[in-house]
Amino acid sequence: MLRQIVGGDVVISFLAVVIALVVGGVLIAFADEEVSKTVSYVFARPTDFLGACWEAVSEAYKALFRGAIFDYQADTLNRQIRPITESMTFAIPLILAGLGIAVGFRAGLFNIGAQGQIIVGGIIAAYMGFAFDLPVLLHLLLCVVGGALGGALWGFIPGILKARTGANEVIVTIMLNWIAVSLVAYVLTLGKFNASGTGLRSPQIGPNAAYPRLIPDFLVPDNTFRLHWGFVVAILATLFVWWLLERSTIGFEIRAAGANPHAARTAGMSVGRITILTMVIAGGLAGLAATSQVLVTGGSLTAGVAATYGFDAITVALLGRSRPLGTFLAGLLFGAFQSGGTLMQSVTATPIDIVFVVQSVIVLLIAAPPLVRAIFRLPDPDAQPKRDRAATKEAAA
Repeated sequence: MLRQIVGGDVVISFLAVVIALVVGGVLIAFADEEVSKTVSYVFARPTDFLGACWEAVSEAYKALFRGAIFDYQADTLNRQIRPITESMTFAIPLILAGLGIAVGFRAGLFNIGAQGQIIVGGIIAAYMGFAFDLPVLLHLLLCVVGGALGGALWGFIPGILKARTGANEVIVTIMLNWIAVSLVAYVLTLGKFNASGTGLRSPQIGPNAAYPRLIPDFLVPDNTFRLHWGFVVAILATLFVWWLLERSTIGFEIRAAGANPHAARTAGMSVGRITILTMVIAGGLAGLAATSQVLVTGGSLTAGVAATYGFDAITVALLGRSRPLGTFLAGLLFGAFQSGGTLMQSVTATPIDIVFVVQSVIVLLIAAPPLVRAIFRLPDPDAQPKRDRAATKEAAA
């Protein structure tokens, strides 16, 4: 049991983050001007060099913490707790799109098309947001469902091609990403989408179509919090995916097809149907991610509606081990990196690219658990069962 815990996925993920932060600290030290001034006499006065390194790294990570969790230097409570709400806001599309990627991974499918699914979901959600004028709850619900259906439609295409023709879902989803990029650029030049005549931005959505702020104005004076009810949608989506994968018949079929499609087919499951259904669900979750970008106060559709969330979601799903809770926590972590990285750059002049390096190192280490175990000399939880089976076979022989 101890071997399973120490060498398990949770410990490996945590240590991967620790190593990535150490690597980021080394890069911060090398990029700092004060550290570079002490390099010339590192052997004569090593304490000055080490002190400069510590100062650079500690100040950068303090700024990262202040920008992501709690700004203890701010003068009001509103400003002190605002960073964590910003991290949660940035995390919403990462969590939702990451859940879509995770569902695909559990079915043995590499859904690289979250970027395109977000874009198409954003197109539908934005259109319903500015083209209709409905009561508050109804209008918002219609837009959210429309965004999910748009992403599901874009996920259905690679699903049906994979199921009926055996087309590689990686290639198909990547190509659909580029089609979606061109599609949104074209849509913004059409009719109601191009009301401004610039072809760069659609009209703003109606006030009844926007997610209400999660912290209402009457609770907080001078309310500047951007966190909205999309975060609640992300929590509900996480619970739904957990129920789907762990408690439903469909989830059992998804996991069975992902573990061994030949065995699933032999057991009477329709792997083609599972493939289509999985891609539709994955696309729907990615479409929901678009609503957190479009359905905000004063929100509208732009060509950059997806930003890089579709690709970042792959990292989130990998770090979360394709588990709903893990993906949710990984989304929060990367949302914190995104929120805190801006303040870290402005306060300490540390390049924000270092944050991207930290994220990349995390993915590298998550993809190579034996490397993390080798660094920390952790046991392999699968090694003992293998030795037990080998011993049993020898005894039987």
